[in-house]
Amino acid sequence: MTAPQAAGQRFIAAGEFMWMEDIAKTLRSGLGERAIKVPTQRLPNFVVRILSLFVPVLRLLRRDLGRKNLLTSEKARQKLGFSPRPSTTTIVDCAESLLGEPVSAAVY
Repeated sequence: MTAPQAAGQRFIAAGEFMWMEDIAKTLRSGLGERAIKVPTQRLPNFVVRILSLFVPVLRLLRRDLGRKNLLTSEKARQKLGFSPRPSTTTIVDCAESLLGEPVSAAVY
C-alpha cells in the first residue's frame, strides 16, 4: 500500500456476505449453460451434522453451519477510498477465468 495514511495499519478488503446458495445462483445466472454442473440443491444443516459423525472431514464444518461471518471494509473505504467491486461481478469473472474464457469488460 502506498497511501501514507495506511502506514502500519491493516485493512479488510471485502464486499458483501454471500451464502454458497447465492454464489451458485450468481454462477447460474452469469454463466448460463456453462454453469450446468453448479449444484442447486441445498444440503440441510442437520444432514451435515449427522454425516459428520461418520465423515471426519465434515466435522470441521459443523461449527460454521448457519454462521454468517460479517466483515466490514469501512475503515478502508474511509481512509483509502476503497470501493469493492460487486461480488456478483467478481464471482462470474473468477469463474470465467477458471474456465479459460475472457472476463467481462469491467474497468479495474
